[in-house]
Amino acid sequence: MEKKYNWHKISEGIESLELNSNGLMQIEVAGKKICVARLGDVLMGCANACPHASGRMSEGFIDAMGNIVCPLHRYRFDLKTGRNVSGEGYFLKTYPIEKRDEGVFIGMEKKKGCLGFKKCNFSLFKILNSLFLHPF
Repeated sequence: MEKKYNWHKISEGIESLELNSNGLMQIEVAGKKICVARLGDVLMGCANACPHASGRMSEGFIDAMGNIVCPLHRYRFDLKTGRNVSGEGYFLKTYPIEKRDEGVFIGMEKKKGCLGFKKCNFSLFKILNSLFLHPF
């Protein structure tokens, strides 16, 4: 199943992004802190918190192989897939970034409703309430 995204404009162009000397920066989109990385002319996005110990990925660096490296424990992640390439087994959430005529956009995956359905007419509270307060 193909992922669907809500696209958010993050910049007028690559030149206006305030990347640090390591080619990284932190942004906040839809309440999420995201690290934007630049590899040549390509922009990529990932979670700003390392899945191992929450190091700020935007304070790390990009190695010679194009992997983002956490500043705390040097765990390395492939920016395209989010896979941990240094062998510890972690996965870093990634976000697609597109350069368009109107600017630079980042894709946030559209959320599904309860149990994968678009709409959900019940809440966890209602389910628990019916199970525990009103036995069959």
